[in-house]
Amino acid sequence: MVSIKNRYQITNPTHIASNVNNIKKIDTKYSLTVGLNEKKYNKIINEVLNNIPDLKEWLRDDICNKFNNISWKESIIQLHDPKNLNKQGYFYKRLVFDEILSNFLISSNIRSSVKKFKKNKKVFSLDPFKYIKKKIDFELTSDQIKAINEIDNDLKSEHKMFRLLQGDVGSGKTIVALISILNVISSKFQVAFMAPTEILAQQHYNLAKKVLSDNVRIEILTSKTENKIRKKIITNLENHSVDLLIGTHSLFQNKINYKKLGLIIIDEQHKFGVKQRKKLSDKGGKNCDILVMSATPIPRTMIMTIFGDMDVSIIKNKPKNRKEIITLSKLDKKIDEIISFSKKQIKNGNQIFWVCPLIEESKKVDHQSSIKRYEYLKKYFPNKVGILHGALDKDIKDKILKDFLNRKIDILVSTTVIEVGIDFPNANVIIIENANKFGLSQLHQLRGRVGRGNREAYCILMFKSNLSENAKKRINILKSSNDGFKISEEDMKLRGYGDLLGFKQSGLQSFRIADPILNEDLFFLAEQEVKRIEIKNENIEKFMPLLKMYDRADILNDLV
Repeated sequence: MVSIKNRYQITNPTHIASNVNNIKKIDTKYSLTVGLNEKKYNKIINEVLNNIPDLKEWLRDDICNKFNNISWKESIIQLHDPKNLNKQGYFYKRLVFDEILSNFLISSNIRSSVKKFKKNKKVFSLDPFKYIKKKIDFELTSDQIKAINEIDNDLKSEHKMFRLLQGDVGSGKTIVALISILNVISSKFQVAFMAPTEILAQQHYNLAKKVLSDNVRIEILTSKTENKIRKKIITNLENHSVDLLIGTHSLFQNKINYKKLGLIIIDEQHKFGVKQRKKLSDKGGKNCDILVMSATPIPRTMIMTIFGDMDVSIIKNKPKNRKEIITLSKLDKKIDEIISFSKKQIKNGNQIFWVCPLIEESKKVDHQSSIKRYEYLKKYFPNKVGILHGALDKDIKDKILKDFLNRKIDILVSTTVIEVGIDFPNANVIIIENANKFGLSQLHQLRGRVGRGNREAYCILMFKSNLSENAKKRINILKSSNDGFKISEEDMKLRGYGDLLGFKQSGLQSFRIADPILNEDLFFLAEQEVKRIEIKNENIEKFMPLLKMYDRADILNDLV
């Protein structure tokens, strides 16, 4: 609408009428693609709405009552009514619930399909548990013991284990995994332990050699393994001369065959989708259990959504010898104070991670680059600084990480590539520049790279002046809490679930209208309903129209 000669006129009107009473109805406004106009699109939508079938109700009466008994058809019609713009009445909640239910039904069926095949039970005693307890220098937490018991029950069951072991950074998931590994090996089965990076695979290998019995035959297989050694490992796997194989994705190449694989453990693969996990489960055979580990705490509604196809064990509390990380914030103008603090820490035998958001300087964004900071720090710490970022060659990355691990350098300037799965016990300080530009969960993951030993650890959040209110909230939340699950809840409230953990980029954001924050009550209602359906063993066929509407029937077909 524009003003011409002091009179308002509508530009490009879709309807023209001499009298306002001649306009019979208000059209709905939609986001359009090129080549479609409002009038044409409304005509198409109205025709579709007039021909919507009255589908047989798939919800129980008790559930329908919660939505004022509105049908799916009527909900769709009301959703497209312009009078309901920005309204979220019973019609909207009904559709949200349908979408959540469709997601949970598929997860339920994947769980059932995984467990429908009978497997040979693993038979073992408490001896492996007692053996490892003697080897470690700390008491297991109640959460660790609970997780071990849940995994043991799955291993001893005649049904296949398909379980997620989720724990906060530093909560001791690896020890739980090693106890499970020893139990499986004592049952005369083999184990494959897959890590996301070669350096983490090497760390798992070193720990396994230290903690597991001398009788356990352990090998490591990565892209760097020499061809001669690789062939020998593959042969030994086939004749069961290897009990535990640790490595990266190379563990599951077509040419690698296991004689008697009984357990697959996948570390730090929280972005594996439903289909990928199912394929991995199938690859192991009917006697092979699956344990997925993740150090990325996420809210319960997200666990239900992303890992609904799996049973879940959660480790929240950390070993008693772990001290809470002291988190501080500093203006970037006060870098001299941080340099002075760093010198004292290095003098005391500590190492430092220094994280920057960019690799190189950018004219578009005012963020610190790792290359520039590396050059700056070399003046204060000659021959003591290394640099790590995603653009470096893989071999160079590994060498730098090994130099840091072996204390040839004291400060590692890095981008967020150090975020997941690296354990350096002497790194007790992490400095994060432009901290206000990171999400809470990512900051917490970065902070988790330090404080792995018994010493006091520090996380320093550097920021520029004139922070937004949202940025101030994020920094204050991180300073006030070391609880990853609480932090992820707050992160989801501030950023929305689609941005949490990069789900938009990875394709794991699977909802069109449902929101785990706004519709938390409907998530829990859907969870209860699916449990009831499982107990009653109801046929999923009656839900097929619902599953087809949300493009989930194809996943179901893959399970047949």
